[in-house]
Amino acid sequence: MLRECFYHVSNSNWAYAYTKEKIHLRFRTKRDDVTEIAAVTGDKYDWDRTYKEYPMLRIASDAYFDYWEATVKPKYKRLTYGFRITAGTETVWMVETGVYNEQPYPPGGYYDFPYIHEIDLFTAPEWAKSAIFYQIFPDRFANGDPENDPEGTEQWGGTPTTDNSFGGDLQGIIDKLDYIVNLGVNAIYLTPVFESPSNHKYDTLDYKKVDPQFGDNAKLKELVEACHDRGIRVMLDAVFNHCSEHFALFQDVVKKGEKSKYADWFHVREFPIEVKDGIPTYDTFGFFQHMPKFNTANPEVKEYLLDVAEYWIKEIKIDGWRLDVANEIDHHFWRDFRKIVKAANPEAYIVGEVWNDSLKWLLGDQFDSVMNYPFSNKVLEFFSSSYMDGYTFANSMGFLLMRYPQQTNEVVFNLLCSHDTPRVLTCVGEDKRRLKLCVVFLLTYIGTPCIFYGDEIGLTGGGDPDCRKCMVWEPEHQDNELYDFYKLLIALRKDYDVLRQGGFRFLKADSGDSRIIYERIDDKMHFTVWMNNTEEETVLSHPMETDDWKDALSQEDVVPENGMMNIKLDPLGYRILYRWL
Repeated sequence: MLRECFYHVSNSNWAYAYTKEKIHLRFRTKRDDVTEIAAVTGDKYDWDRTYKEYPMLRIASDAYFDYWEATVKPKYKRLTYGFRITAGTETVWMVETGVYNEQPYPPGGYYDFPYIHEIDLFTAPEWAKSAIFYQIFPDRFANGDPENDPEGTEQWGGTPTTDNSFGGDLQGIIDKLDYIVNLGVNAIYLTPVFESPSNHKYDTLDYKKVDPQFGDNAKLKELVEACHDRGIRVMLDAVFNHCSEHFALFQDVVKKGEKSKYADWFHVREFPIEVKDGIPTYDTFGFFQHMPKFNTANPEVKEYLLDVAEYWIKEIKIDGWRLDVANEIDHHFWRDFRKIVKAANPEAYIVGEVWNDSLKWLLGDQFDSVMNYPFSNKVLEFFSSSYMDGYTFANSMGFLLMRYPQQTNEVVFNLLCSHDTPRVLTCVGEDKRRLKLCVVFLLTYIGTPCIFYGDEIGLTGGGDPDCRKCMVWEPEHQDNELYDFYKLLIALRKDYDVLRQGGFRFLKADSGDSRIIYERIDDKMHFTVWMNNTEEETVLSHPMETDDWKDALSQEDVVPENGMMNIKLDPLGYRILYRWL
């Protein structure tokens, strides 16, 4: 066996407390190299009487490695442990001090998890595990009050540009709540609603004032209350990395320069405030001069922004924050942000916009979740054509699952597209069959799914601003069959706990074959999802030991033949089976 590939550390996503009684241990080996691993465990103060072995399950793989996991329940919340690794007739032991051909005498040199402190547990809001989000770009969803339309508002359904407006507002969302409820989603995420000179509102003028073109603070409160009455959570978008260049305190710096008492509120490299060769003399979002970056390490700035975060949770009773450009703000700020927000509402859901590996923000002291763009990238890459095989796709998903602890994977914010990306239907070449495969995967995968408004009725669109088209409300111009499909899959996810909280594993994902099978399983139910990501009709086969399977959508019995389940699938078709355990 290739010992150089062994890997484990006794912290972060490799050894962590999952509950106040259970610890998850993970171990990495070379792909297809090791046949069996056991975690050998005990209490360091009484090893002999507490000794217990836990077989480890291979839960994921990528191109180079296998990943193994065991759930350990130490009697006294302390854990000392090592690993026994077997490949064929060869067995070795790995502990913190190294790899040995004979078992080292415990507990000296073994890995140590000193104690499960409940206060240190990373606990995301329980409701987020069951949430199905619907993202709304307010200016483009529905115009409920033409009286607040900004000057120059264009006719609904026109071509979106970087600076035009169509009159969508909070009243429009209130008017369409029955539509949202009928679809089945139970949470909405609004892009920024605070006063701003732009149509997207990511350059804030007043952090405690709803933009007049959307309504006012009272109207936002009315919306939140109406949502709560219908069992819908509401998450707002916070832009704390930067503000508008017209933000009053930044304008004070523009006018007074380094004599301004707010000069240290921003990252000014040199005075006066100006733009040289296209580069501002102050830090911004990107190099956009109209979005100056806050100095969040400044105590006054931090106090100001944290007050904003607390205000909307306490006064309007929102259920969470999505945090724009979260990775460009210091970790000290986010740690204090979490304390303030969770004190105001322990069940508030905190989602950071981070486009890459986000583990450093997801260790329990900052965010509950991040926008999982790596997920959407891999899903769209696989289902937008038949070129990628199941082996490659499963490897990429296994790699993503191993990035984070289990409790993070259960609430990571999964999406297929957003206001910042091309529409999913456009990404799959406007092939509805491919879109449906993406949606089936999204709604049967581990994590918190989010649907971008209009995807469910067939909206298309390229990158920003084309992806921000007006919602289509005329029934004759909506894809009603697609809407019914979304509604069906949303209902399926809501009906079965296993699709929200069960384990995930690929059962079939082979090299040179774009057909896949994967499972969701818990102690009560077993789901299997069969997908034909090819343009040809096929029969997909896999061994099944029992004959009590049903089709999850039709409720028809599906019986294997001689221990082998054979599922006939149309081109780009799918089928979902389940059984009670």
